Amino acid sequence: MIIRFVTLFSLLALLTSGAAAQQQIPRQLAPGVLTVIPSEPKEDETASPPGPLVEMVTNYAGLDWKPNYMAKKETLLEKSKYVTLRRPIWNLEFAFKPVRRITVDMPQTSGKLQQKQIWYMVYRVKNMGNQFVPTGVPDAFGKETYKVESAPRADIRFIPHFVFAGKAQIDDEYVDKEYLDRILPIASKAIESRESRNVKLYNSVEITQVPIPVSDENVDRSVWGYVTWEDIDPRIDFFSIYVQGLTNAYRYSDPPNGFEAGKAPGSGRLFAAKTLQLNFWRAGDSIAEHEEEVHYGIRLEQDPVEQSLILSHYGLTEPLDHRWIYR
Repeated sequence: MIIRFVTLFSLLALLTSGAAAQQQIPRQLAPGVLTVIPSEPKEDETASPPGPLVEMVTNYAGLDWKPNYMAKKETLLEKSKYVTLRRPIWNLEFAFKPVRRITVDMPQTSGKLQQKQIWYMVYRVKNMGNQFVPTGVPDAFGKETYKVESAPRADIRFIPHFVFAGKAQIDDEYVDKEYLDRILPIASKAIESRESRNVKLYNSVEITQVPIPVSDENVDRSVWGYVTWEDIDPRIDFFSIYVQGLTNAYRYSDPPNGFEAGKAPGSGRLFAAKTLQLNFWRAGDSIAEHEEEVHYGIRLEQDPVEQSLILSHYGLTEPLDHRWIYR
């Protein structure tokens, strides 16, 4: 009796451990389901073009003087008129599954439930260790020059910002529509049940708390997430999804008279973040909407006039499935 009990217990333990192991192994996606967008780091993103340090030029204009024993360009004020700001740049690789929709019963202020079409996209971010670092190197005359080196980076946190921007055809005119992603707990359960592959899916807030370690050819340490949008206009035919947070690259500009003396450093300065633009189109209308109507890329037309009009909806002059812009 004791032997039978031990044997049964061992069998149950084996089955339980096997089931747990099976649950932890992610199911593989079919070929072509995941679209991978490689990061495109550029060395010139580690430096801003030479320009005036407006905080110095504006606040300390009284420092203008003509030295007797050195060139005027060596004075502090003159040097502040041609400053290059340098910084390290990191990048994340982005991959996504097709944009899909799901019907969810959403609670209303009246206490009743209303069926809504929720648009969502499941994505993956991977840290490939792509980091460019500007390093100072003295030249033959003792002046400091810079070269850009590639260096591994430890954990990165993804702070996502998603914008769904489309063109809705209303009365023979195209109207701009933009939507920020929404955190929808009720929709989350339905999406996770549909999309789960034994991999944790994080919403746009949860994923900010997850460190993304460096992956290599042997170990994939990717993190998966999903983004949701609500109340998308069904008349939208052409749309782009803009993704920020995949890199810390940025550009800035100081408008004329943007900085006032005595203000905090950086006041009036305009920043544009490097942004991934993903382009989509849908073949359909507001009746019997279906997710299979949504296609990644640019719709191609033989008529050059029609093609030019379609490209203008994305701000393009040639068909591009995706591109990196500053926005």
